[in-house]
Amino acid sequence: MPLLAADALRQALPPRGALMGLDVGTKTIGMALSDPDRRVASPLDTIRRTKFGEDAARLEALIDERRVAGLVIGLPVALDGSEGPRCQSVRQFAANLMARRDLPTLLWDERFSTAAIERFLVDEADMSRKRRSEVVDKMAAAYILQGALDALNRAP
Repeated sequence: MPLLAADALRQALPPRGALMGLDVGTKTIGMALSDPDRRVASPLDTIRRTKFGEDAARLEALIDERRVAGLVIGLPVALDGSEGPRCQSVRQFAANLMARRDLPTLLWDERFSTAAIERFLVDEADMSRKRRSEVVDKMAAAYILQGALDALNRAP
């Protein structure tokens, strides 16, 4: 299945079923999960990156366990809208994952997601640097997923 735009993703999904959000970094993958009605995103977990095959196997196990209907993967677009090497890396990760598991997948512009979460954790939650580093990736995945959910739930 090809990477889809938001409208095409909406059409490709079953009426119910959770979406998984991924914040793919160079060292970690933050994960989030929506409810089956696709209204609310919640942070799920963070995995430390190893080899792609091992990372993909862990993701596939969670996809099966949580009965995930589709994926939303954050695309780290530059502030000016251009795509650099990180975007290319995430696109390749998505293509490799889709070659293993045929799920409807949306790449979602993740500009400001980590910065927004960091700001929230410092200003609102008053978390220590160590604690922030433990939760920022999965919270960024939830932020990315929530943005996509909000777009998907708007009237077409």
